[in-house]
Amino acid sequence: MDFGLVLQTDPPASQVVDLMRRAERNGFRYGWTFDSAVLWQEPFVLYSQILEHTTGLHVGPMVTNPGTRTWEVTASTFATLNDMFGNRTVCGIGRGDSAMRVAGRKPDTLARLGEAIEVIRDLAEGREAVVDGNPIRIPWVKNGRLPVWMAAYGPKALALAGQKADGFILQLADPFLTEWMVKAVRQAAAEAGRDPAALTVCVAAPAYVTADDSAEALAHARDQCRWFGGMVGNHVADLVAKYGAHSAMVPEELTAYIENRQGYDYSHHGRAGNPDTAFVPDEIVDRFCLLGPAGAHIEKLRRLRDLGVDQFAVYDMHDDRETTIDVYGSDVIPALGSR
Repeated sequence: MDFGLVLQTDPPASQVVDLMRRAERNGFRYGWTFDSAVLWQEPFVLYSQILEHTTGLHVGPMVTNPGTRTWEVTASTFATLNDMFGNRTVCGIGRGDSAMRVAGRKPDTLARLGEAIEVIRDLAEGREAVVDGNPIRIPWVKNGRLPVWMAAYGPKALALAGQKADGFILQLADPFLTEWMVKAVRQAAAEAGRDPAALTVCVAAPAYVTADDSAEALAHARDQCRWFGGMVGNHVADLVAKYGAHSAMVPEELTAYIENRQGYDYSHHGRAGNPDTAFVPDEIVDRFCLLGPAGAHIEKLRRLRDLGVDQFAVYDMHDDRETTIDVYGSDVIPALGSR
């Protein structure tokens, strides 16, 4: 199992670079960031610094979207980083949540996302693609490689990931939902004539390592990670609006908890202490996240690995980031094995 670190690009940028360097020293192979131009600093600028100050770390957004940049710009940016530092980038992509909604736009359609996946990958790897009806190619790309991993929750999005993406990003660490969604993605890949085993599966969720499993320690860890249920709830609310609160298309294990959701202020997005996430119960935090001593993390990650998860990406937005990185390096990663 591979491991990644996910950070917001809060200033100072040097701190983000330092944490990524720390992660690589501890055995993490991927460095991910949020991508929301209004809320945080521009991630692609930071990727250049992260790649410069690491030796083998692969970097990318978790996740970008087809709407905030034109597709040829996205492809050229990835291709430039790959040309400078070797093929060490991954394009995580989705319909867009904070980046689009903060700017007053709606998330992109799945049809547009599917088209963008193919265009961005083709251009970044030096092939011709059609953009707005015009065939174009980036002539200076040589031996380019850009895996495109798609984030998804709902049935149509899961099918699209299986049909077109190189990898699937699932932003929660609940074993039941992981099994259900991985099965849906792989089935869609098989039906599209693709090799289901060739898709990389990445589960991303907050991890908080505690010194013990006391009620006090776990309560603090839950409060530090409760924001994640609110972030996931934005996507779940879209699914409920589309399919209904009790649809057979989407498991109630995913949708039921947002019943008391009142709204969402993106100024607190992805941050511990988010006041808009009081509706998220402890049960959801425990299911969606990894909390407790290192042994509890190892046990849950083994279950996820057995379900076909290739990478666990740690959302490290809480009050003890360095400890989480270091304990994963000393205890968790050696127990799971990094390829």
